[in-house]
Amino acid sequence: MSKREINAVCPYDCPDACGLVLTVENNTVLSVKGNPDHAFTRGTLCPKMVHYEDTIHSPERLRTPLKRVGPKGSGEFEPITWEEAVATIAARFKDSLQKYGGRSIMPYSYAGTMGLIQKAAAFPLFARLGAVRHNRGICSPAKTYGWNMVMGDTFGTRPQEMSHSDLVILWSLNALATEIHIMHDVKAAKARGAKVWVIDIYKTTTCAQADEVIITKPGTDGALALGILHILERDNLVNREFIANNVIGYDELVKESLPEYTPEKVSAITGVPAAQIEALAHAYGQAKAPFIRLGSGLSRYGNGAMTVRAITCLPAVVGAYETLGGGLLSDAKGSFYVNDKVMSWDVHAGKVVPMVPMVKLGEILNQEEEPIRCLYIYSSNPAITAPDQNLVRQGLAREDLYTVVHERFLTDTAKYADIVLPATSSVEADDIYNSYGHYTSAIGYKAIEPIGESKSNWDTIRLIAKAMGITDPFFDKTALDLIHDTLDGAVNVPAELKEKLLQGEPVEMPVPNNYKMTFKTASHKIEILNPILAEPLPRYVESHSDTVAKGEFALINAPDLRILDSSFNERVFDTSKPMMGAWLNPIDAERLGVVEGDLVRLYNEQGTLQMPVYLDEGISPKTVVSYGVWWQRYSSDPRNSINALTSSRLTDYAEGSTFYDVKVDITPL
Repeated sequence: MSKREINAVCPYDCPDACGLVLTVENNTVLSVKGNPDHAFTRGTLCPKMVHYEDTIHSPERLRTPLKRVGPKGSGEFEPITWEEAVATIAARFKDSLQKYGGRSIMPYSYAGTMGLIQKAAAFPLFARLGAVRHNRGICSPAKTYGWNMVMGDTFGTRPQEMSHSDLVILWSLNALATEIHIMHDVKAAKARGAKVWVIDIYKTTTCAQADEVIITKPGTDGALALGILHILERDNLVNREFIANNVIGYDELVKESLPEYTPEKVSAITGVPAAQIEALAHAYGQAKAPFIRLGSGLSRYGNGAMTVRAITCLPAVVGAYETLGGGLLSDAKGSFYVNDKVMSWDVHAGKVVPMVPMVKLGEILNQEEEPIRCLYIYSSNPAITAPDQNLVRQGLAREDLYTVVHERFLTDTAKYADIVLPATSSVEADDIYNSYGHYTSAIGYKAIEPIGESKSNWDTIRLIAKAMGITDPFFDKTALDLIHDTLDGAVNVPAELKEKLLQGEPVEMPVPNNYKMTFKTASHKIEILNPILAEPLPRYVESHSDTVAKGEFALINAPDLRILDSSFNERVFDTSKPMMGAWLNPIDAERLGVVEGDLVRLYNEQGTLQMPVYLDEGISPKTVVSYGVWWQRYSSDPRNSINALTSSRLTDYAEGSTFYDVKVDITPL
């Protein structure tokens, strides 16, 4: 077969959802490049996706179903047929249903693929079984909740508007690691004279792109936002006409909340010099079109939602939404454009189904009352990525827990499975994608036939449903059928754009007219005061690190440029470059009596982990940074990885994860 180029989409959990162009020959992806026709990613790729073909055709790909023959966690398996695997799974699920009911079965998945069909593939089946449903809260639901407290379902500002801004704030966003394509717009804004501020908890790689950098104490960004609001009001830098016409509750905020957030008090909370807080507030208040791009890290604290709520008030009080280039982007409302009911759990269950917190997986798997007896895992690697790792692995090791893992690689989670099923990569299946960082959608059609005997998430669920005797014709539908169903119900997408999507083109969806000034709240205004909430006004709430977490050092598990969560761990890495380690300020290293390369033990109430020390003056004192969520084989500790130290404590609202809200003590080894 001759070479051909095929449009595709990056399937990984990233706000950019890049447009790809694959070069394919003889059922092989030869190379991957960026699609220049994509309205946001504009032809560039992050370093992780430049050689996506190495993942697709990795020699470590699973090619046949496997059955466990050794102890759980040992990774000892023997090949079996798909027929045997599916028949065994169906029989175990049916037996568990008959003896213990639907609450004995639980699917567990997250964003191993972001395609709307394959990501939700298990929902229609397990909803019908009455299985335990988790809330998918492992990433940043508190961020969404905090935005909604003030803005409801209002659209976030298009990221491309940033190029027209005269002041850009990248807040808790290491864009070079997690959203590289926003830098197109940052550079365009700078070329027009904009100033760029970066606010983070240590000096990230993105800080080098900034005119000004603010380093806060972890978990205190909400206090910083309230301090800025205090100065804006004090120095008459607010847009009173905009507030009068479009904002509810500003007067109450000024009277009841803001007086205590003086620069001096906020400096004491955040560690940011009062003069720098003043400078940021004045720059923001005097800008004609200030743009805030809000990352997710600051929402992964016990005060995450309230922090986002406070920051979301900033563009409201200066009237940023009135101007081209002004506003705030937390997440894009991609679901506005598609029929997200096609794969919905509630639709297929026929009722609204209660959910359990995803981050409590360790507790759920170890509960004695109504224990989970069958676990189906896909598009996730919880033995590495879930918090409170020791408890999670203890649950996965239960001999009375029947576990099925559908995966591309023999991950640390797959090693605990009774049955492992080989999964396709994104280029071996059909799917439709939107993004949470911009408003471009695209369809990724199957570009090559599946590697070995691998099957897509949806095709695997269809097989299990049929083997269980479920005759619902919904399971006769292919992924292509479901893509058409999704688009048929997309009432907000013009017919000509649907046609472009079906032809494989990336399409930037049209935001509604005057979308930034169309406030989708109950009052149709920005609701700084929200009387239906238990806390009607924003305030600063201490994080877990300031209340219940114990330890001298704040632990930050930051993104690594080479991997994404635990994805891409199958790659061949340059072992001369550090992988899993503990980056410390030289002052702390000297106090501990360690030098670069020494092993130290990090420990807290969750667990213990040994790692080599690396020195970085950009790390604040009493903070330790570790980069990446690495598979166990890359860990310098023979038993544990980074999430042995993280907690399943929840955010203030939305039952989200608190991966960054961790304290540890450190001892030299």
